[in-house]
Amino acid sequence: QVQLVESGGGLVQAGDSLRLSCAASGRTFSSYAMGWFRQAPGKEREFVGAINWSGASTYYAESMKGRFTISRDNAKNTVSLQMNSLKSEDTAVYYCAAGFAFGATRSRNYDYWGQGTQVTVSS
Repeated sequence: QVQLVESGGGLVQAGDSLRLSCAASGRTFSSYAMGWFRQAPGKEREFVGAINWSGASTYYAESMKGRFTISRDNAKNTVSLQMNSLKSEDTAVYYCAAGFAFGATRSRNYDYWGQGTQVTVSS
């Protein structure tokens, strides 16, 4: 079992950068592919990107490519989401999730979820 805790959210201005972190507990963290999702008010949860168990492969939603970067450190049981050139439409609660299927874009493919961290981008 894996427990996930996100951090790093906050209020930023359009064009700024922000780095989110997700700390995992449990000795099996390196066994899991990790994903990032986000959910804006009144909208469905949206896939942001994913990284495989080793960190060698990443996959992003089309609208995130070039602006968002996912990385992980299995020695520290952490996964990060670096967000650049933020836009007001990036405002959402961001979640990290753990699952076994790398690149899965649907929430149901992930077994464990963090509580989320709020990112607000002012224009």
